[in-house]
Amino acid sequence: MKTLLLILIILSINIEAKWPDSIIDITYASSMDNSLQPMKLYSAKGNKERPLLLALHSWSGDYKQTGWQIEAVQWCLENNWHFIHPNFRGPNNNSEACASDKAVQDIIDAVQYMQKNYQVDNKRIYLIGSSGGGHMALIMAGRHPEIWAGVSAWVPISDLNQWWNECNNTRYDKYARHIEKVLDAKPTKNQLAITQAKRRSPITYLDKAREVNIDISAGISDGRKGGSVPFCHTLNAFNAIVEPKHKIPNNLITEFYKTQIPPNTLVFKGEDPLFGKKKVLSRKFTQHTRVNIFDGGHQIITHAALNWLKAQRKGNSAVWKPLKISKTSATQNSHQSGL
Repeated sequence: MKTLLLILIILSINIEAKWPDSIIDITYASSMDNSLQPMKLYSAKGNKERPLLLALHSWSGDYKQTGWQIEAVQWCLENNWHFIHPNFRGPNNNSEACASDKAVQDIIDAVQYMQKNYQVDNKRIYLIGSSGGGHMALIMAGRHPEIWAGVSAWVPISDLNQWWNECNNTRYDKYARHIEKVLDAKPTKNQLAITQAKRRSPITYLDKAREVNIDISAGISDGRKGGSVPFCHTLNAFNAIVEPKHKIPNNLITEFYKTQIPPNTLVFKGEDPLFGKKKVLSRKFTQHTRVNIFDGGHQIITHAALNWLKAQRKGNSAVWKPLKISKTSATQNSHQSGL
């Protein structure tokens, strides 16, 4: 009996999530180089305008990646939303990927493809990403703030130069090597590489996203045993967006990360049912921007992200407490965000 149970456990671990049969693979033309870019797509039913959810793959993934995306797809099926999962030049280990101009334009072209071919509610275009996808979500918020009703970014990389330093010669060294492939050099003494890393970092553009509804979250153990991206990146992203009077002092960020104890001014004492067992430990928000540090690691809480996005409308202030919490048949508490 124990042997049979062990076999079932092993099989369950090795079974990969699959895209639903209703998801199709399409290609669309890049407006920059005329290449055909692949994308997963689900179109909402009916002739009325429907929300569009654009999900972004992780650092080492591509448009075929499954994980939390399956729960997002199920949400779209059950709420009758459009869904797309573009490739934007695949894994971040080459110069055409990792927030290049081509990768950015691929995402814009994907949105425009949906607007041209389907009935899209332009006041409800949502963007969600985790890890490398969180990095790209913040890039898009800063470079094209005119599009998004809501952006939900989880455990994002906000500064490539900083992350290279954090990964170099550590157990996460492979990500430093990926960055070097993207930049074609180490971002140390090579000024061109340093400049390129800055151009591909969200903090360079996020001041343009001040009127976009943005929710940024990270687990408190990320950057240590819980993952490869220190949660300082999330706090620094918040600072890059908000006005000076709302910024978190750098010394508090440093102390917070060192001790893993939220400063008194950032402690969240309430309860957020959307985060489930992953209790929110620290929170700060403005009219359009919020940052959350929760009791977890390098992961996304898809249920929380989707419910928050559902309440947002372009041109309106952010809704921080959705009136109604929805679940899907695929709902799980959280998903580890593999790079």
